[in-house]
Order: sequence, then C-alpha cells, then structure tokens
Amino acid sequence: MPKVTETILEINLSHLEHNYRILRSKIDPKTKFLAVVKAFGYGSDAVIIAKKLEELGTDYLAVAYVQEGVQLRKAGVKIPILVLHPQPINFEALLKNKLEPSLYSKHVLKHFLALAEKKGLKEYPVHLKFNTGLNRLGFLEDDIPLINDLFNQTNNLKASWIFSHLAASEDKNENAFTIEQIETFESIATKLDLQLKNATFKHLLNTSGILNYSTYQYDMVRSGIGLYGFGNHPDFDDELKPIATLKTIISQIHTIEPGKTVGYNRAFKSKAQTKTATLPIGHADGIGRQYGNGTTYVTVNNQKAYIIGNVCMDMIMIDITDINCQEGDEVIIFGKNPTADSFASNANTISYELLTGISQRVKRIFVPY
Repeated sequence: MPKVTETILEINLSHLEHNYRILRSKIDPKTKFLAVVKAFGYGSDAVIIAKKLEELGTDYLAVAYVQEGVQLRKAGVKIPILVLHPQPINFEALLKNKLEPSLYSKHVLKHFLALAEKKGLKEYPVHLKFNTGLNRLGFLEDDIPLINDLFNQTNNLKASWIFSHLAASEDKNENAFTIEQIETFESIATKLDLQLKNATFKHLLNTSGILNYSTYQYDMVRSGIGLYGFGNHPDFDDELKPIATLKTIISQIHTIEPGKTVGYNRAFKSKAQTKTATLPIGHADGIGRQYGNGTTYVTVNNQKAYIIGNVCMDMIMIDITDINCQEGDEVIIFGKNPTADSFASNANTISYELLTGISQRVKRIFVPY
C-alpha cells in the first residue's frame, strides 16, 4: 500500500470474500444467499461490493430504496435485486430496471398491483414482508385473507417470496422472543401456502440469525453487517475480517502549555504540557461530535491517541504526548485497531451507524489492486 497522504477509506475485497465464504459455510449449500448492499454498501461502495459478490456467486442482492437498485443496474449488475423499502412514486423505475419489490402494506400492494395491471405484466415476482415483532414494516397475520384474495385473482403478480426480520437475533437473552417470531413466521407461511395458488419461497435470517439460528434458514438467508466484518458477538467477530480501514495523516503538531485550551468552546484544557496532532477529518466526514473529548481513540504508530476537545467539521485533535511521531505520519481511525465496532461502542453507538456515515468526500481505495 502506498504511503497515505490524505484521508482515505481502504476497502479490502479479499476480506469481503473471506466473510462471504465464512457465512456461506454456516448454511446448507442449497440455501440461497442474499447480500445486503444498501447505504452505499454499508459505507464502502455499493457498485464495487455488489460486483465482487456477484462474481463470488451471491444469489440475490438487497437495497433499501429503488434508486440504489437503479445504480447497480446501470453499473451492469445482473443478479436479482430486492428493494426492501420501495415507495409507489418509484415503481415505474423499479419495473424498468427489473428490481423486485418488498410489498409490506395494503397501500403499497394495491399501488403496485394497479401498475402491474396497467402494464399487463405477467407473474412479476414480489416479496411479501410480514411483521412478526419488529414493528417497523410488514403485513400482519390478519392480512392473509386479503393477500390471498388479491393474488389468487391476478396473473399480473406472483408472490414468489415471503419474509420477515428478526428483532434481536444477536441477543441470547432474547431467545424466547426470537423463537416466538420464528413460530409466528411459520404460522404465516403455512396459512399462505395452504391458500395461495402457488407455493412461496421464504427468507428470515439476518447475519446474527445465520450465526445463531441456522436451523431456520428456509430457502434463503440475508447478510449485511457480517459481510463487512462484524458478527455482533466477539466469538463471531474473530471469524470475520473488517473490510474497511479509515486512515488519515497528521497535518500539524502543537505543544499546548498548561492552562491553554484546544478547539471550539475551549472544550479541552491542558493540565500539563501536552503535545497534540491535528488530523484532516471531522464530523462532515462521519466522525461525529460524540467521539470527541476523550471518548475514544485512534492509533498512531500502533499506540492509542485519544481525541481531545470537540470534533470540528473538518478536523479532529488527538493527544500524542507520549507518542513518537511527526507531521505526515499515518493515523488509523478504525480498522483492525480500533475496530469500527469498538470505536463506535466507546461513544454508545454501533458499527452500522459509523460505517454508513462515512462521507462520500472521503476517497475510497480498494485492495487488492
């Protein structure tokens, strides 16, 4: 890797392949694998990540919104793409790009069915989302009669898949709730398959579901954060490899005398002579103010350097008093040490938020080249 001269997000595609193969090894070879690449590929680059996963043999991709799927199609991605949260205003673009919608409410179903009838579609594949306890999106079990009536009376759409989302599959203390969700899903699936004119395929497990409840893998599993290197538990984190490393450099070094302050609102006040380094990265790049004032650390020459004072829009300051370094040296914000998970948890947030919040102005570098 060439010497770092600016703030970059380094994406390791061999780590992505490693994670994919680890997760695949947890399921039956016949079970399909859906890779979630929403939110710019969890903050990396959805197109490059999707193409690599397509090359590796992923069966399906998933995005949150239609425009994310359109971007992948424009880039030449050909495998099926599920849109998890489509809006009726984007249904035309969804159809034009051969994306598959998650239909999660009567309102959305009726809008999509009306468009399908207008265009004379034949058995266009859709995924029916059921709410089994997350209480975010989805039909309820009581909606089954309506769904059956609509789908049994049309040839325009086909209920190819039904699915739901587990709320706490990473938390062993919530095992009873997870099993309750699974049982509710089983009940819904049984009722639908008894009454629909076609049998449905099913998917339920997310990353933590794959790792903790693989018995219930059904016809397909879905993985997002696991592909990017996090298993929501230390045991699984050891098996996976984070694909993203956020790097920057030291722009300037200062010596702060006792009683002097650093940064906005004079948030850091030196009790003794302190050496600080200013880095070209800030809350506009995704390192929010919650990470400042000694909350978390970065590493300089493999040594911890805590962020001091308030995080600025384009800069942070770190304490390098006991670290031998100079201007231009590389700094690791997160990667192997600290990991994105530990960096985030120190500020009472999660790796998902940190990773997906890295600004698009941060240059992405992909390895291997």
